[in-house]
Amino acid sequence: MRIVLVGPPGAGKGTQAAFLAKNLSIPHISTGDLFRANISQGTALGKQAKAFMDAGDLVPDEVTIAMAKDRMEQPDAANGFLLDGFPRNVSQAEALDEMLQTAGMKLDAVLDLEVEEDEVVKRIAGRRICRNDSSHVFHVAYARPKTEGVCDKCGGELYQRGDDSEATVRNRLEVYHTQTEPIIDYYKAQGLLVTIPALGEVADVTKRAMEALKK
Repeated sequence: MRIVLVGPPGAGKGTQAAFLAKNLSIPHISTGDLFRANISQGTALGKQAKAFMDAGDLVPDEVTIAMAKDRMEQPDAANGFLLDGFPRNVSQAEALDEMLQTAGMKLDAVLDLEVEEDEVVKRIAGRRICRNDSSHVFHVAYARPKTEGVCDKCGGELYQRGDDSEATVRNRLEVYHTQTEPIIDYYKAQGLLVTIPALGEVADVTKRAMEALKK
């Protein structure tokens, strides 16, 4: 299957992508991972992306598209893939359609993880990260530490990342509404959009997505 995963920041795309890719035996292709891999390997595309990022600019569509194309042409993606973070706008969606059409392929579905804005803010702004180990993550409402401000696992100090503040989250949502949300209508017009309520336990959301894909 060839699937695109969309949804606002905080919808749980990364988590769901990992579970769905495993269940469907297809690679999870994340834009963030593509950037990190190309930059760390010093590829030509990685150097281009790094130059823009170092200057504080957005990586242009053509660089992102070229990275995604290169990754989708790898042998492990021959029987399908799950795209997470790409396409992020209509221009990229059109480029993806063109790429697939040239290769004699097409998308099977676009999964839209639906979460209300206030819930997104609550999820992200409530996160607390351990200063000693960023993989130790807690939440003021959903996964509270035994002692406030202290990591249960190592005793490190818990803090809120700057980009997790409510003002920053609302700004990220505004960017999502402006740039990425139009692709929902784009794919709806193609009859590919499947909306999945993303509230509840992770396993329940995965189950809903798998059932929708079977249909």
